[in-house]
Amino acid sequence: MIVIPMAGMSRRFTEAGYDRPKYMLPLHGRSVFAHAVESFAAYFASHPFLFIARDVADTATFIAQECRTLGISEARVAILTAPTAGQAETVELGFLQAGVPDDSPVTIFNIDTFRPGFRFPDAPWWPASDGYLEVFRGSGANWSYVRPADGPEPVALETAEKRPLSDLCCTGLYHFARAHDFHEALRKEREQPSAPELYVAPLYNHLITHGGRIHYDLVAADKVIFCGVPAEYEALLAQQPAG
Repeated sequence: MIVIPMAGMSRRFTEAGYDRPKYMLPLHGRSVFAHAVESFAAYFASHPFLFIARDVADTATFIAQECRTLGISEARVAILTAPTAGQAETVELGFLQAGVPDDSPVTIFNIDTFRPGFRFPDAPWWPASDGYLEVFRGSGANWSYVRPADGPEPVALETAEKRPLSDLCCTGLYHFARAHDFHEALRKEREQPSAPELYVAPLYNHLITHGGRIHYDLVAADKVIFCGVPAEYEALLAQQPAG
């Protein structure tokens, strides 16, 4: 299942004068939503999609219309009526509302990031992995990070939110081989919180501690397009559209 949490408050866009959630904003003839979700076009026919959103601006109708236009075979929408304690709790509430099975693989991705042509890893470690984060080489205080193990296999020894552990910054894509592992890790994170909010990246530490095999998949930085703040959106608006 491809899971798109989109229940954030879009505070920076509101403060910049925008009158709608950022995923509804137009960008070269389509919505920001369409650009982000199009990242997974290869899986529109084969994977169910779950969108988790707040009850604002008739979002449920907007998502349904966009999914029909994109051609997504199975799209579910979970609508939340109150703010959450962070992205991890947003995902948890969406799973519960949608009845996501414990044994379902789940891939979580940000609504304000574009990853054109995304494919799941095709590597020897992939079939037996308990989860992975997609990363690029970068720096800064606003990313989630991976501390890699030595050796040829891309094993994650530690993950963190907004705390640089290396130059491996997450693109915003988090995969768990089983939804049950996500729930268990979140339960442990609540018992021993690592940050003021419930982020997804630190959940992997609980799986690693209990012997889980967590990996990272390194992609080139130019394969990822960010649209999370007004300056990024406006820079994309100013660009000539591809093709």
